[in-house]
Amino acid sequence: MPSDREGAERRVRTDWRDHRHLVGAVGRIEAVRRGRAAVFGFDAAGALAAARANEELGLPGTPTAAVAALMDKAALRARSNTLHPGRPVSFARCGRAETLPFVATLIGYPCVVKPRSGADGEGVRLVHDEAEARSAALCYPEITDLLVEEYLEGPELAVEALSRGGRHRVLGWSRRLTGPGPRLAATGHDLPVALDPPTAEAVRALVRGVLDLAGHHDGPSHTEVILTAHGPRLVEAHARPGGEEFGRLLRIAHGTDAPALALAAGLGLPEPVRTPRAAYAGLRYVDFPPGPGPAAVRPGIAAARAVPGVVRVQLEIPPGAAVRRAPTGGLHHAYVLATAPTAGALARILDRASGLMRPADRRIRQPEGFA
Repeated sequence: MPSDREGAERRVRTDWRDHRHLVGAVGRIEAVRRGRAAVFGFDAAGALAAARANEELGLPGTPTAAVAALMDKAALRARSNTLHPGRPVSFARCGRAETLPFVATLIGYPCVVKPRSGADGEGVRLVHDEAEARSAALCYPEITDLLVEEYLEGPELAVEALSRGGRHRVLGWSRRLTGPGPRLAATGHDLPVALDPPTAEAVRALVRGVLDLAGHHDGPSHTEVILTAHGPRLVEAHARPGGEEFGRLLRIAHGTDAPALALAAGLGLPEPVRTPRAAYAGLRYVDFPPGPGPAAVRPGIAAARAVPGVVRVQLEIPPGAAVRRAPTGGLHHAYVLATAPTAGALARILDRASGLMRPADRRIRQPEGFA
């Protein structure tokens, strides 16, 4: 498949979504035939495709069943509840959209509704009462496969880990920030996050326990955890690293290159040289209202890049693209990444830079449904 990644030595063009084509194209590479290679996927669909290819080619990696187990939110919730039987998370499955209000009432309000096997936040909704549950039901297909679970209150962490031979090493975590509205979408990340030793150990234990229960033996993982009054509780977990922007954040704050560590571990290579850092770093997502998109705030984007402390302003859509609606799930139009000597200074830098990129006279209208 085409790759512009640093260090790529050869490009192989194939449709990675077609298992037979992927295995056929990769299997012709000499290093693969000798068992001195591995297939990697760094998003939800890619991780599953890579696991299937590795199994068929006899290459190392986490089994397909483990990747699928982490994608099945209902089964993973049931398994993770065994880690804290004294206070499990209430949940139920819903197979027909019309029964959503009834199932939500059984769980209790507020509650969270999400597709059982969704990814990147698509279709996730917070409902506070029966009226909102009825409204939410209209956003899903009539025959569906939903998970309804109790709303977990508390700070949310995004935890990056790397597994090797069944041993799970937590590389770091950030504070995941969410905005208002029913979608629970991330508005940004901040780190470092100072936790007292018992809480930090409980977070590590939860992440390791979830990965063990899923059978995740090798490779990166990204786990979202909420620090509730009863202790850390799982939101969801993935057999892949966090998004590219999250990887940049870890490198800036801690000097930890999670994708590079995953590649080295998967290929049996020495770990990359790490330059330890201890900085406050964070990112804020920016979404544009319907209209000209980045073209409407081009001067603001340039001004945001010039703010002292800003490390990167990244557009995730073409500069000349028109925006027809607000993004859904975990997708965003742009992000700002910055660093500062203190948490307060970091917040001011991010607020200033992201504010420069937003038109002052228009609000983003959140969609009722999802793509």
